[in-house]
Amino acid sequence: MQKPIIEVSHLYKDYQTALGPFPVLKDVSLSISAGEYVAIMGPSGSGKSTFMNILGCLDKPSSGEYTLDGHAVSELDSPRLAHIRNRTIGFVFQGFNLLTRSDLLDNVSLPLVYAGTGKRERHQRAQALLEKVGLGMYTASLPNQISGGQQQRVAIARALVNQPRLILADEPTGNLDSKTSEDIMRLFAELNDEGITIIIVTHEADIASHAKRQVRFLDGRIVHDSYTTPSPAAAEMEPA
Repeated sequence: MQKPIIEVSHLYKDYQTALGPFPVLKDVSLSISAGEYVAIMGPSGSGKSTFMNILGCLDKPSSGEYTLDGHAVSELDSPRLAHIRNRTIGFVFQGFNLLTRSDLLDNVSLPLVYAGTGKRERHQRAQALLEKVGLGMYTASLPNQISGGQQQRVAIARALVNQPRLILADEPTGNLDSKTSEDIMRLFAELNDEGITIIIVTHEADIASHAKRQVRFLDGRIVHDSYTTPSPAAAEMEPA
């Protein structure tokens, strides 16, 4: 097995309320190797989304250690952390988070603007990724001119444009119908086959069944962690 890309040890997360600290994560330890495909599961309020935010460096733990791709996150200053996060992680959200007034090419290339990449290279890489997700003919379209499933494909292309080693996807099929959800999950499987680590947060068992490992949260703790065979439905899907 490859080296861990994510290691968390004795992670706690409390939120301050008028009544005092409210614990959300309680002594969570987990190691995820590069190239794994993991589903983080659990009911609402179980801590899974807070855990994902910490993995994405969007939130900080109250205590415990988090190592991302060999870097101790707590020891990084803000510029260094931003650099590692932007180079290592691609984010995919339930709500797509596309810029409504920008065409698909500009939406996908946006992270490269922040990385200081030249316009020609930005557009070349964005074009290649739109073709990869089956939307090469829609580069000049606006997000409201394509379907929800196509918008999520654009969001996945945007997540890939900085060539990350890790994709974090928070309820990536939550706004999609079952057929479109299967298409998106097939795309994640293809990306994982190419060596990209995939971590998805979901409360849906059928979506989690596409992953090779399932980690279940309950009341802020990991209560189940197992390796599985991806669902037969995923294996039997015909290419798009």
